[in-house]
Amino acid sequence: MSDRLVTAPELLRALHQRARDLDLAPPAAFLGDWRGSRAVVVPSVDLRPVRADAAFLESDGLVVVYRSFPDTVRGAAPPLPAAVRGEAPGWLTLGDDGRWSRHGDAPDPRQVVGDHGPGRAHREDDNDDHDHNHDDDDESRLPDWAAPDRTAHRSAVTDCLEAIRAGEVYQTCLSTRVHGRLRTDPLETFLGIAGHSPAARSAYLEGPWGAVLGFSPEEYLVRHGETVRSSPIKGTLAADLDPARLLESAKDIAENIMIVDLVRNDLGRVADVGSVTVTDLLAVRPAPGVHHLVSTVAARTGASNQALVEATFPPASVTGTPKARARELIAGWEPESRGLHCGTYGFALGRDLELAVAIRTLEVTSDGHVELGVGGGITIDSEPDAEWDECVHKAAFTWGGGPAPW
Repeated sequence: MSDRLVTAPELLRALHQRARDLDLAPPAAFLGDWRGSRAVVVPSVDLRPVRADAAFLESDGLVVVYRSFPDTVRGAAPPLPAAVRGEAPGWLTLGDDGRWSRHGDAPDPRQVVGDHGPGRAHREDDNDDHDHNHDDDDESRLPDWAAPDRTAHRSAVTDCLEAIRAGEVYQTCLSTRVHGRLRTDPLETFLGIAGHSPAARSAYLEGPWGAVLGFSPEEYLVRHGETVRSSPIKGTLAADLDPARLLESAKDIAENIMIVDLVRNDLGRVADVGSVTVTDLLAVRPAPGVHHLVSTVAARTGASNQALVEATFPPASVTGTPKARARELIAGWEPESRGLHCGTYGFALGRDLELAVAIRTLEVTSDGHVELGVGGGITIDSEPDAEWDECVHKAAFTWGGGPAPW
């Protein structure tokens, strides 16, 4: 067998075809920086809706999971189930040398590509309707978006500023939702966006209920044994501006530090006494289309994964301070439920846990409707029009950057 290296997109396409050929559940993938690897790919996993409070029950195998933001508002129901979970018998990890390692009952990547890749399709002259020689910037693989409701978001920011002045909250995250249609299948959309906007915590999940195309830059919880960390992002600047401006912004610094305190409080509910520490404060890091301020809080805990998530969910960076009051107000200000936006996705292996905050995440229904939640943190120094511009900057990765397509 050839020693040619198999790329992640090539493997994912072949695994997707393998699932169709053999009537298996589709693959799942985590690209960027997961478990010390460039990619974690699950060849097949049956992801089924579950109760939210059962999503993080521990198992000896690899558990792939997502859980939506728990608060809902009146109006249309979120597009996807509140939580899904699936256990996988094997998985593959991609090393820095470009080679795959097999874990559990995982197939050989080269064999999969040989049996189910594009070469097989040409040899058998089947009716595969996917062009496997895609250009990473091919706009036909990007969603077609409708204009979001700028007026509603501006009104929510104005109401939030009034609540801050009244002392009800100090900081609150507000979101808006963009609706659209896919132009191709979910996997090709995922690979198209990943090609021009790679993110540290990208993920692809699929089931009969639809698909999740995640491009989050933000860690929610990363746990190894009894050590856990959370790295909230607060503070955003467009990528074409000088990132040093983030550290000159009183608004962004205040926003970040308030959320760091909230993360410390959340982890402290289940952490060993005295173990909660801030290991990194106000680091400037790049992400697709933007620069961010990122801090890291670490702790030690013997709590179960389920207890850890319950103590800290939803993630601090997407709620506000005080957390309980911020969540109550958000439900009254935002016109649509967040769905998976501001929830979490990832996987667990025993007590080890790798979860991202579900931002920059596309929620796709089985008929090709797609929704994207985008938002930002509001403080006393926020300006409604600037907050809207931040939402647009954060969504731009889905249309290849540049001006909004509406």
